[in-house]
Amino acid sequence: MRILTLGGGTVGRWIADMLCRRRHSVTLIDSDPEIVRSINSELDVRAIEGNASQSTVLFSADVLSADLCLAVTGDDEVNIVAASMAKALGARRAIARVYAPAFRDLSTFDYQRHFQIDSLLSLEQLSASELARAIRNPDAIPLEHFARGQLQVYEMDVAAGSPAAGKKLMELQLPPSVRVGSLAREGRMWIASGADETRAGDRVSLVGMPDAVSVARQIFGGEKRRRKQSKVMIAGGGETGYHLAGLLGREDFRTVLLEQDPKRCEQLSKLLPDVTVVHANANRRSVLEDEGGGTVDYFVACTGNDENNIMAGVEARELGASRVMCVVGRPDYANVVGKLGIDLAVSERDVVARQILGFLNEGAVISQSKLPNGSIGVYELEILEGSPVTQASLANLPLAGRCLIAAIQRDGFVRVPTADDVLEVNDIIVALIDLSDADEVLSLFHSV
Repeated sequence: MRILTLGGGTVGRWIADMLCRRRHSVTLIDSDPEIVRSINSELDVRAIEGNASQSTVLFSADVLSADLCLAVTGDDEVNIVAASMAKALGARRAIARVYAPAFRDLSTFDYQRHFQIDSLLSLEQLSASELARAIRNPDAIPLEHFARGQLQVYEMDVAAGSPAAGKKLMELQLPPSVRVGSLAREGRMWIASGADETRAGDRVSLVGMPDAVSVARQIFGGEKRRRKQSKVMIAGGGETGYHLAGLLGREDFRTVLLEQDPKRCEQLSKLLPDVTVVHANANRRSVLEDEGGGTVDYFVACTGNDENNIMAGVEARELGASRVMCVVGRPDYANVVGKLGIDLAVSERDVVARQILGFLNEGAVISQSKLPNGSIGVYELEILEGSPVTQASLANLPLAGRCLIAAIQRDGFVRVPTADDVLEVNDIIVALIDLSDADEVLSLFHSV
């Protein structure tokens, strides 16, 4: 595929190198002549000097034939403008990296829709999602970066005395804005359909709007059943720590966040009212002891410095933390952290690599990923003119048990569909697809 990368810094250079190693045709734009000279001499990449937000520069990089444009400069505003221009000038897909949370906050302004960008990616938010999924359940359905972040996924066991035990899903009075995404039983996971009967001990994933998910939890868990809260300590109140704290619900987790910048602590205490924010240096053993770092179920170090994260993780492990996780950027540290007693090291590079590789698709597929168990794929699809899925309601399409439409984005708004919904051209949907049926199911979304 032809890929245009805007920005030759640490992230842009690494992405360009990764993609050309996979035999994609990569063109890179950067305004620094030294960076351009270095990339042209060291990588099998065509590097061009220029401002990525100027149309003449984009035309010289052959933006018209680009399958994917990745705007990953160090400036959020430049990335958004450049990705928007690339899309308008002919690039099939355009993605912009952003750092500031305001650009992803739909309650203030929808930057992605306004600038006609396919996706806004935050490395920090993606890392936080990886950590949150490892805390909640490593096999959980990863939807935090799909459906504009408006969907909630909650996994739980079916309680023996719950209204759902022993009943088919179609018989349950679930709220209209929630779906059962998957069922897991005896080591096997599959996409749920209305004919599936739930049993006590089954693990179900609820996908939907937060309020509706809370109601559905009572149906599967019973009114009196309450899960024990897990204790989580987060070292570092930067964007990764902020996103992680926000992703962990207050009903299941008691979260403490340590941050040494007093002004940042004030901001976080307002943004995260359900999180205990402590002004403290997480790299001091005495601080971790005083704040109960040795008694937590999960200790996560994401201070923004690899060495500090590793040291804080080692101290927490020695104090008695049950599971220790760190954000580690340097690839050469990957083999070290496990020997130091750290259970999980999350690399921003690895996380964003999986995300970007998921965008290298043709036809209706915008992005794709698969669950760790390998049997279910999560697809973001664009409804194209002439595709068979527009010819009937969801209930009348041959999707049951093979594909679950979890969300529809139409005119900038995201909602959970009903069986009577009919997909329209230009809709964006999130679908869970059984990988054994993926080719046949995806053929319904391509133009005929």
